[in-house]
Amino acid sequence: MDAAARVGWLGGSFDPVHAGHLHIARGAADALQLARVLLVPAHQPPHKRDRRLAPDADRLALLQLACRSDPRLQPCDVELRRGGVSWSIDTARALLAALPGARLFAIVGADTLADLPTWREAGELLRLVTFCPVARDGREPDVSTLLPLAGPEPVERTRSHVLRLEPHPASSTAVREALKAGREPPWLSPGVLDEIRVRGLYGFARE
Repeated sequence: MDAAARVGWLGGSFDPVHAGHLHIARGAADALQLARVLLVPAHQPPHKRDRRLAPDADRLALLQLACRSDPRLQPCDVELRRGGVSWSIDTARALLAALPGARLFAIVGADTLADLPTWREAGELLRLVTFCPVARDGREPDVSTLLPLAGPEPVERTRSHVLRLEPHPASSTAVREALKAGREPPWLSPGVLDEIRVRGLYGFARE
């Protein structure tokens, strides 16, 4: 890989993937001039250990369908293959080892950034990758809490890579609730909705 390659990393449960995820991934690719964005579904998110997710293979299949229309968006199963709790520091190391010479940009929500000081090896993670928080409701993310973790340079990198994207109304919770009620939510591509129906996921009845 070219030493100048810029690769995005968007993690999450993707339970299921929806238009809001794709909006953020595409917006980040445009704003940061990323060669590609890796969408990485978690096997077991550290902050959601008490919630049962749809099976790994199903979430990955839906993600692959959702990304077909944009070659910059690439599903990545590194956390699913690793199993266990999906610690971000382990994923960062694995991605950087697989992408020698690339710069890795972690795309996160502002709320996620606020929790970063509680993450495993947070200081090392800040040094390894550039965090790109998505501004929420027009408010700039507060990066000052990151300063004790890794020093000023990673914090300034984060401050200079804030993503100012138009908000999107979709949420996985709202999608799941609609599907369980037998409704077709507006934030799923037809291919993803059809596959959910075929697989009988989220309580959505098969035809």
